[in-house]
Amino acid sequence: MSSNSPLRIQQYEIGPLNNFLYLLGDEDTKEMAIVDPAWDVPFLCEEAKKLGFTITKVFLTHTHPDHVNGLDELLGRHNVPVYISKHEPLFLRKNLKNLVDVNDKEQLKIGNITFDVIHTPGHTPGGQCFLSQGHLFSGDTLFIDGCGRCDLPGGDASVMYQSLRKLMTLPDATIIHSGHNYGPVPTDTMGNQKRTNPYLQANSLHEFLGERMG
Repeated sequence: MSSNSPLRIQQYEIGPLNNFLYLLGDEDTKEMAIVDPAWDVPFLCEEAKKLGFTITKVFLTHTHPDHVNGLDELLGRHNVPVYISKHEPLFLRKNLKNLVDVNDKEQLKIGNITFDVIHTPGHTPGGQCFLSQGHLFSGDTLFIDGCGRCDLPGGDASVMYQSLRKLMTLPDATIIHSGHNYGPVPTDTMGNQKRTNPYLQANSLHEFLGERMG
């Protein structure tokens, strides 16, 4: 990331499932969002404070428990809006608070920094990614050399295939920040993932289904 960019990205691996948690901030306004608050909210809040930022928003890539199990605790500390895809079904959002529905291609802001919302169902119906300044926060849609599982309630491998095709239209220089540390490196470019990720190399839905579900 260019030193001239005000976008601050902090990536932390937390929890027993190798989750990547993110603090995203605007260096100019000192506003910050947490992506998928889980596992160790006191640590994340202390990190934001230590860096000199104020938590003003939560971005949810989806609502599986390993991505939202710290949300109540976070909202007890910071009463902020929680941005969720309008497509995430009731059974996955039940009992979650402060939710604000967002649409595909909507734009969210942290301070003066704009994030594009990309609806990427397949892992869950309301899976979504956030894109800003060439950085993609892909949740459990796209991992480094992998993709999210599609066999949980609400998952659909055929839909996941289409979501991955959508992400592959992003510039090759796009840096992928996924929801779990499941790959050989913590981040990678889209261009390199097209060469090494078997789920991006499938030339047809039939081939993808054989790879993902076979």
